[in-house]
Amino acid sequence: MGPERLHEEPVSLEISGCSKEDARIVFDALCECFESDRNAEDVPQQLHETRPMVWLGTFEVTDAHECTPPPRLAASVEADAQGGYWAIDRLRTALDSLFAVRNLSSASGDQERELHVLLESR
Repeated sequence: MGPERLHEEPVSLEISGCSKEDARIVFDALCECFESDRNAEDVPQQLHETRPMVWLGTFEVTDAHECTPPPRLAASVEADAQGGYWAIDRLRTALDSLFAVRNLSSASGDQERELHVLLESR
């Protein structure tokens, strides 16, 4: 294990290009792994009637719990995550354990990292 993290490491996650059922599967799976601003009862909100649907959530990745395999996704899901380097690595590790993850792109700044991936059932 690396050095103890004393501050919170939030990652913001945006999910798009999928049905609300698939978005729900991804969020529920991550909610089991990490603390989140979403409750299990939260249904992803459709922000706009005509634009593509986007669902947002923030996960606190400092403490990881045991992740259980999620239900199968009906189709692939696009996920965009933003956070610190360490936090993004934690999220990526969790996603790899839950889904088949394909890198679409990633961008790194000074403090922040962006991850753009495609999630599919394993």
